[in-house]
Amino acid sequence: MFDIELSSIVNAEELAKKVSPDSLKTKTEATIDYITTSNPSELLSDLLHQAIVFGLKVLAAFAIYIVGMWLIKRLRKILRRSFARKGADPALASFVDSLVSIVSIIVLIIIAVGALGINTTSLAALLAAGGMAIGMALSGTVQNFAGGLMIMVFRPFKAGDFITAQGFSGFVEEVNIVSTKIRTVDNRIIILPNGTLSNGTIDNYSQAFRRLEWKISVEYGSDAEKTRSVIMSILGDEPRILDASVPSCADPVVYLSELQDSGIQFTVRAWVKNEDFWSVYFSVNEKIYNELPKNGIAFPFPQLDVRIKSQE
Repeated sequence: MFDIELSSIVNAEELAKKVSPDSLKTKTEATIDYITTSNPSELLSDLLHQAIVFGLKVLAAFAIYIVGMWLIKRLRKILRRSFARKGADPALASFVDSLVSIVSIIVLIIIAVGALGINTTSLAALLAAGGMAIGMALSGTVQNFAGGLMIMVFRPFKAGDFITAQGFSGFVEEVNIVSTKIRTVDNRIIILPNGTLSNGTIDNYSQAFRRLEWKISVEYGSDAEKTRSVIMSILGDEPRILDASVPSCADPVVYLSELQDSGIQFTVRAWVKNEDFWSVYFSVNEKIYNELPKNGIAFPFPQLDVRIKSQE
């Protein structure tokens, strides 16, 4: 890496020497001398010839650019079809598509410039030296590019997953070379830089099965066994709740988990499919609220007993 950067700097210095003020002065004097001493007809003929040659080079460069852009579009279309045919992750497909597009356009520009007769070796040296300077100035962008590569390699999520990262939650829309786009539940688009995303905590909710948990408080004096029985009956009547017969799941459980200031707390846990998580959670919430009072089980509320002792 160091050798490449050093050679780029040396080539840039050689190019600078070639375009030094002395060399430019010498070439300018030679051009003026040629114009003043040449026959006007010969000068006009020579200029016309040079203009035609340069025009042909411009047309060639323009044609190369047009054909190259068409080929790049065809290449991107073939890549997208290939990814779709193989059922690849859309996030990976968008990342590779953007990377191939940028690299191909840079190569095409160098080829088109070469068709104009410009020394592309010197241009490449300037691009390398300039790229190093730009890379140092845009270190954050380079970090985001590296973060995108890390995301593609380790795959902490894929397109369509619901994640929480950097304080935002949403469905992953696409991953490009420097950022990841997520869509929130209220239909906002959030752009997260890949650098901080790959180095931060990512909470991926898109698993096949998830565990639900309820914290239910009832007042002191309630029959614990009866409360547990009523809650288990509510869970048993919910067909979307899974049991231990499903891999990675467990039977629903109800624990008396805490003795609070104003009541006793039961912890209820049950497994469901990921797509049923919120619908089951809200449905069971409502059933618990309606069924417990019907069975003589009351919910607590904050209260304070004040005793006044009179002194005579």
